[in-house]
Amino acid sequence: MKLTDNVFGAIFMAIGMLSFTGNDALMKFLFQTISVEQGMFMRGLVSVPLLAVIAYFRKSLFIRIDWRNWRVILIRAFAELASTMLFLNALAQMPLANVSAILQSLPLTVTMFAAMFFGEAVGWRRWSAILVGFIGVLIIIRPGSDGFNEYAVLALIAVGFITLRDAITRRLDQSVPSLFVAFISAIPVFLFGGAMTVTTGWTPVSWSMGIIVTVAAISITCGYLFAVMAMRIGDISFVAPFRYTGMIWAILFGFLLFGNLPDQMTILGTCIVIGMGVYAFHRERVRQKASAT
Repeated sequence: MKLTDNVFGAIFMAIGMLSFTGNDALMKFLFQTISVEQGMFMRGLVSVPLLAVIAYFRKSLFIRIDWRNWRVILIRAFAELASTMLFLNALAQMPLANVSAILQSLPLTVTMFAAMFFGEAVGWRRWSAILVGFIGVLIIIRPGSDGFNEYAVLALIAVGFITLRDAITRRLDQSVPSLFVAFISAIPVFLFGGAMTVTTGWTPVSWSMGIIVTVAAISITCGYLFAVMAMRIGDISFVAPFRYTGMIWAILFGFLLFGNLPDQMTILGTCIVIGMGVYAFHRERVRQKASAT
């Protein structure tokens, strides 16, 4: 079978989700001992130089970029910082599966963003899927229940910034290396963590914690790279639904590391969100076939 750009994009997205979820699980484990800001800084101590070295040897570090692409990169970097800060604070206080379940709305929010700001054609069926998907998100977070708190709100706001990050990536020229984009996006997260650690204080870490941070940094580096490549190489409507694979890993890591399993309502809401995302993906394929004929 010939591997098309869409297939490669789907594979990259699946690998990226495994990398991101593995990083999330390790960081949540670390947050039992250190602050979120210290975790961001320590992880950046490894991931930023690692990205720089890889980019250098791939001849993707010292390059010329026009202002239009720089503007996209800077917007993406801001969205990366905001989403990371919000998401990690939510992750530190919420079960891994629950916060990951909220992220499953991303394919729907990216589709909505592309329709509203990039002029992508979205019919009433996909708009209906987006609406029902958001109902699924409400079932997951359950406003008014004992389990609903400010950290669930942080996770929802993080979804908005991640949507901006992923959608804006499509506006980059293909000539801009993905490694360079990932490197620039990682720098503000690293610097912000370091600056905030000055005020929140430093907790001494053991060698074992240092190893965990290193593995998390390698995982987030892989996530950066594969997420950028996935959103650039394939059709956004095809690639985005493969984010759902991250939920499988979130449940597995959450059980193995923390002994947590999502409750019935979280599972129900997640199934609704994923189901609507898959349906929206199906409708996009139908639309593409109709346009082709």
